[in-house]
This record gives sequence, structure tokens and C-alpha cells, in this order.
Amino acid sequence: MMCAIVDVNIAREVFGPDPTPAGAEFFDWINRGSGRLVTGGQQLKELETGSPGFRKWASVAILAGVVRRLDEDEVDTKSNHIGHSKKLRSNDPHVLAVAQLSGARLLFTNDDDLQRDFKTKEHIDNPRGRIYHTRRSKEVTATHKRLLRDRTLCQRG
Repeated sequence: MMCAIVDVNIAREVFGPDPTPAGAEFFDWINRGSGRLVTGGQQLKELETGSPGFRKWASVAILAGVVRRLDEDEVDTKSNHIGHSKKLRSNDPHVLAVAQLSGARLLFTNDDDLQRDFKTKEHIDNPRGRIYHTRRSKEVTATHKRLLRDRTLCQRG
């Protein structure tokens, strides 16, 4: 099972009433069971607060097994540790904590600093993080399709 994380900055593209084509493809990939969304702690709180569509969908998706919810205390403890890193560029240590704890290596975000952090060996390694983004195109690209087919982007179920 492949795991992914959705950053709150693009949640409307996936869970909003008018998703982008690339966001809709990502959403369909999760819903048909090809992938699993991973979340927890502050990262989950941001999604619940920032995306009413996520909040409605997630309660059912967690029960259906397409969303894996991590322990809030574990995510917050790991996030606090990551937050002290001198190499951290973004203000999103909670997203990196979710990746480290879950093994998820695919992140949907358009945040430049978070993208750099997610691809930094010190934060995400073995395998390195990959980015699904819509900065260049909101349409479904060959890269989007390739990322959603890659089975190496989750180290733990």
C-alpha cells in the first residue's frame, strides 16, 4: 500500500467542491484504495480546520481504511524534535513528523520550503521524499500518473 500526505495549502484542490484535475486524480487514487492518506497531530488539525470538505470525507474514510490516523502525541513529540533542526526551512515540522512516523514518501503540496524539507536527506530518507504538486499545471500530467503508480513510496502500512 502506498502512503501519501496532503498539505493544507492544497487541500481545496483535493477535497474542495471544485477540485483541480490533478487533485481529483489524487482523491480518486485514495478512494479506490490504491493509496492511503496518512495524517495525525497538528497536521490533521490543520486539515480539519482548513478544509470543510476534508473534515466531512475523513470521518468515513478513516472507517473505510483509506486514511491512517497516527497517534497525536507521537506526531507532536516528533514534530517538536524536528522543529529544532537547523536545516528546517518550512514551518511544517508536523508534516515531516507524519512522514517519518508513517513511512509515507509522497507529499502533495505547493509550498516551496516544505518541498525542500521533504526532499532533504536529514528529514526524509530511505527512500527519499517525492512531491506531487500543481504549481506548473493543474491538469493530470505524466509525472502525476507516475507518482501515483510508484509502490516504493511507503515503508510501513
